[in-house]
Amino acid sequence: MKTEKEKMLDGEIYNANYDEFLIKERTKAKDLCFEYNKLKPSNESERKRILKEILGKTKENFLIEQPFICDYGYNIEIGENFYSNHNLVILDANKVKFGNNVFIGPNCGFYTAGHPLDVKMRNQGLEYAKSIEIGNNVWFGGNVIVLPGVKIGNNCVIGAGSVVTKDIPDNVLAFGNPCKIYKNIENN
Repeated sequence: MKTEKEKMLDGEIYNANYDEFLIKERTKAKDLCFEYNKLKPSNESERKRILKEILGKTKENFLIEQPFICDYGYNIEIGENFYSNHNLVILDANKVKFGNNVFIGPNCGFYTAGHPLDVKMRNQGLEYAKSIEIGNNVWFGGNVIVLPGVKIGNNCVIGAGSVVTKDIPDNVLAFGNPCKIYKNIENN
């Protein structure tokens, strides 16, 4: 029989609210986020150390402005030259992978978690989680939300205020709610 964590990582319905192991893991990540968020911005070495403890995989050059909040942390992978402005929220019940040279505006969210439409299941604390994957050289304007299961290709710009509900291919400018492709971007 699968654990709730195994179900979570496999994208199946799982019990997020009453599984003691998952609650313990979330509490650990949230305590680390709290510690990170109260640090002075000038304390760069300690900020980097805590982020490396929170996140599943990092490269060497990255910065996440405070505050930052995540659920588990170990499901998050960031590439080289990763930058996020203030108020990044990553609900990482499943994998969230960012490529190299990703720039994220303020108040953005990446949400792998979703809940059943069936009210009885939802009221039991059940949910599912689908991975999110972001390519290289992607820029997100402020207040962008990326929903469960979305893949965004390389060299994209996602305009401010967008809600990304479906995959976005390489080399496009996309924006809106729901986010739609506006035009192709020619990269040299």
